[in-house]
Amino acid sequence: MPRLIKGLLVLVLATAAGLGTASAQEKFITVASTTSTQSSGLFEHLLPIFEKKTGIQVRVVAVGTGQAIQIGQKGDADVLLVHHRPSEDKFVAEGYSPKRFDVMYNDFVFVGPKDDPAKIMGMKDAVAALKKIAAAKAPFASRADKSGTHLMELALWEEGGIDVAKASGAWYRETGSGMGATLNTAAAMGAYTLSDRGTWLNFRNRANLAVVVEGDPKLFNPYGIMLVSPERFPHVKAAMGQQFIDWIVSRDGQQAIAGYKIGGESLFTPNAK
Repeated sequence: MPRLIKGLLVLVLATAAGLGTASAQEKFITVASTTSTQSSGLFEHLLPIFEKKTGIQVRVVAVGTGQAIQIGQKGDADVLLVHHRPSEDKFVAEGYSPKRFDVMYNDFVFVGPKDDPAKIMGMKDAVAALKKIAAAKAPFASRADKSGTHLMELALWEEGGIDVAKASGAWYRETGSGMGATLNTAAAMGAYTLSDRGTWLNFRNRANLAVVVEGDPKLFNPYGIMLVSPERFPHVKAAMGQQFIDWIVSRDGQQAIAGYKIGGESLFTPNAK
């Protein structure tokens, strides 16, 4: 073999071996979570702390809770951090995760135009407020993405006996997008919408929007974290995923969550047991 070609071959093999070693040393997990945790800025606050402590990189896939659950059911994530308790309990019951852990909570709020065409400003009854929005045919922007926020909204409409499918495309507008984008739509339209408080507090393009309804116990918004089952999906990075969960529910992780504030107001209240 000519000396030049032999030298190049050795160089290529050495480079490949080096890349393989670097790849093997790279530590990361994939967390499927919600646009609310992403849009609130929480991950930007938490992940550098965890990564510095452990050397484990966290790659977040931010979608609606429904989509995050589907990602977990396919084994395409190592950990889920979501906020729709019935879906979470079902995920565990069906064997997709060994256990769910409480992490934190905040609440949902209704925001809407300050001139308040439905006259719901200051109400504490979420269902009664939605009935007034429907009666006034005031514009309402829905995420319509099967997220935890969307599922909460649909449950409230159903409790009020209002079939929003009949109003779709009229006063009821379906964005099919995340919380930040839906808030942008509501701001542009002068529409009402349901938002988690964390995303609302971090939202800058408020235009004429303000919180109009809050404080109803039905608007409680708990978040849970789950390891995707390594028994069902052997490729799941169970050890590193559990390390992330253990940190999130530890004193340090809970203090980091409590320490995330905007304008002096905490966006989430930690509640790990």
